[in-house]
Amino acid sequence: MYLHTIIGRFAVFTAGIALLASCSTGEDSSSADNSDSEGETRTYETEKGEVSIPTDPETIVTDYYAGELLAVDADVSGSGPDAFSNPFLEEQLSGAEDIGAPLDPEQVLGLDPDLIIVMYDDNYEQLSQIAPTVHIPYNPDTNVQETLDTFGELTNNQAEAEEFKETIETTAAEAKQRLKSTIEQNDTFGLYELTHNNDLYVFGANGGRGGQAIYNALDLNPPEKIQEEVMGENAQEISMEVLEEYSADHMFMTTYDPEETGESKENIQESDVWANLDAVQNDQFYFLDFDTYYPYDPISINEQIDLIAETLAE
Repeated sequence: MYLHTIIGRFAVFTAGIALLASCSTGEDSSSADNSDSEGETRTYETEKGEVSIPTDPETIVTDYYAGELLAVDADVSGSGPDAFSNPFLEEQLSGAEDIGAPLDPEQVLGLDPDLIIVMYDDNYEQLSQIAPTVHIPYNPDTNVQETLDTFGELTNNQAEAEEFKETIETTAAEAKQRLKSTIEQNDTFGLYELTHNNDLYVFGANGGRGGQAIYNALDLNPPEKIQEEVMGENAQEISMEVLEEYSADHMFMTTYDPEETGESKENIQESDVWANLDAVQNDQFYFLDFDTYYPYDPISINEQIDLIAETLAE
């Protein structure tokens, strides 16, 4: 069960909410001019078919894509709650509204959006009657550059997407320069997460936890076993007994501990497996803050690049 949480928040199913009489009744999403909002529209292809969206959307709500939208300088009038726990988005979301998870159609309606973008399609039909709704399933892209392309095209902010790509490239280049005197050329790097239930996971590049920053932006190498078994996936659960087989010269671990008991972290630090890890013995095992490294939007990745470089330089 937890694996779904770690690679994207669970879709929370609720009873259907009665359609609001004040909502528009909606029209055929394949039409190029079916939007109730004023202004030009264009057709956008999704896995649910073609959707007619505003050429230049001005009021956008989303469940999990706030960071992606803000990175291309698009509006975020409302978002699901996860975005508000992201330390890198706090200032930019100061005027946005928390509209629940899954999105609450009544709250969405109150914001009068001209575009809705969702990762989960729990209330898709209801939301589609409020405004054009684009469903982008979890993690369709393989790197942050593709993510910027996706949201730049969706919001007609391609120039802003290209600008943020350059920002990330600059951040990565400067961080790489700082790391030249800190790490060895053949050093390996691993990403792990321990849960409050003592479940243990190994992460690839596309499951958050700093993966994009470490493996794609900074071009740091995973150990061979992670390269072969995990890099093509978001994450893989392993037992504590085989952690050493997936170990790296440098090991980064987040702890998912919603009650903040600290018990799972204490348990691993008291184990023989932990004590025998080369990374621990060489003072190259790093515990990372969950809220800081969970996100994988472009803004968060850009900040994580610097943070990883700082951690390795300490």
